[in-house]
Amino acid sequence: MGINDRIANWLESHWVTPAYSGWLLGGIALCFFGAAVNTMAGWLYVLSGVSFALLGIAAILPRRSLFGLNIRRHVIQPVSVGDQLTLELEIENRTTQPKTLLQVQDLLPFVLGKPVQTPIEIIAPSGSYRWVYYHSTQRRGVYRWQTLELRTAAPLGLFWCSRRREVPATAIVYPTVLFLTTCPLVDEMGQENSPQFFSQERRSQSATEGLTRSIRPYRIGDPTRLIHWRTSARYGELRVRELEVITGGQEIVVCLDSASTWQADDFEQAVIAAASLYFYAQRQQLNIKLWTAATGLVQGDRLVLEALAATEPGEELCTNLPKRPLIWLSQNPVSLNNLPTGSRWILWPVSSSQPELVNRNYPGFVIQSDQSLQLQLQQPLK
Repeated sequence: MGINDRIANWLESHWVTPAYSGWLLGGIALCFFGAAVNTMAGWLYVLSGVSFALLGIAAILPRRSLFGLNIRRHVIQPVSVGDQLTLELEIENRTTQPKTLLQVQDLLPFVLGKPVQTPIEIIAPSGSYRWVYYHSTQRRGVYRWQTLELRTAAPLGLFWCSRRREVPATAIVYPTVLFLTTCPLVDEMGQENSPQFFSQERRSQSATEGLTRSIRPYRIGDPTRLIHWRTSARYGELRVRELEVITGGQEIVVCLDSASTWQADDFEQAVIAAASLYFYAQRQQLNIKLWTAATGLVQGDRLVLEALAATEPGEELCTNLPKRPLIWLSQNPVSLNNLPTGSRWILWPVSSSQPELVNRNYPGFVIQSDQSLQLQLQQPLK
């Protein structure tokens, strides 16, 4: 942006700046005035005076057109990567005069996308205008912005005037969650330490009588053995039992090594893997939690998804790693040497020439960049 553009933008946002028609009318007014001085013709003085008066009025009215407008932004519902954000704003005219020929621009952060704008023909006195638009998402994250720009040249179109308003917004884009039909990394967690516990849990999960905690609507992925046919017939839709889970005090923790340095694409894959493992374990009715360097232990669908949406590599370590069996997701092979007993791991290699792992104490596997992440998370442990 050149210095002329910066000056024009500053004038437009603090006062007004002439449009092309304004420059044209100003030039004509000067020509009339110059001709009047040379010829002493009264009618030329009148024309130049009327032109200058028109320019003066046109410079005042756009600023007044932007007064008395109240802007309210509705809450933005979170979405997953690839879905569209729904953004809704309401512009209210609190004056007794109609507001016409407005231009509204939502100044999105550049990492989310380009600014989005819309024209508004008229807002009735004491009325409001509802603007809803949809914006596609390409990557997870928590996006915050607070600036909205109002712009107008009404009513004469000779001068532009713009003003920015503070309208805070927060948009959360969740990571992709892969649907896993099986995951030995989770299914075999802790079997070597407490076989009796797992056999007891399997018996409780395979039971069909006496352990029901509640009955809820069927979700894709629920085992058919848990369908409660009598209740399903009554409601006309599939309902499944939610069983009491015997945990024996043990829980599974998915730990994302967000305090380490990562390659960007690998870290995004690790976030997807963490989300997929968490929700797979939850579908299996296991006591599952997520750990990141910045948040520590979190549990619950919304909290976990928000933590994974916001996490970034190289975070400051705010809480220590849990001293219990965990599933460790990292790109640092050295970190595998200090895992608690009974842990599992997934490693993203820095390069294909990375040396052989020094830790074979606990089961795990190395991610292959040329293979599907979804398939690798479902592969048997070696």
